[in-house]
Amino acid sequence: MNEYIEEIIKEAQISYDNKDIPIGAIVVKNNKIIGRGHNDRLNTPDVTNHAEIIAIREAEKNLNDWRLDGCDLYVSLYPCDMCLEVAKASRVDNIYFLLERDNKNKYNSTIINQVEDDVSRETYKNMLSTFFKENVR
Repeated sequence: MNEYIEEIIKEAQISYDNKDIPIGAIVVKNNKIIGRGHNDRLNTPDVTNHAEIIAIREAEKNLNDWRLDGCDLYVSLYPCDMCLEVAKASRVDNIYFLLERDNKNKYNSTIINQVEDDVSRETYKNMLSTFFKENVR
């Protein structure tokens, strides 16, 4: 699981470098990454270009199917409501997140699990905090 956490942090860094909220996501099937994404709303501009949705779109394209049965979604930050609904609709088996949102509406489901990795969580938390300090709007 650690390699997946490294990958979502790499994706989040791309968002950070592009001045978008640093969130990264990957979709995994049979221990292989089949979709990856990072927030890209500012460059496209498309309000739906959240990391999770981009990763899901890529996974669907790679599988040539919108059904992501047997897939897991890994994301750096607890997904927003829109991303949760898209993940549910795509039928991912599990959603793993690194950091909880302070103001999130918790979705009651057994498919959503927090990853236990304190070092990575702290690294990502610092990235997110720095981003918001540098990019106050």
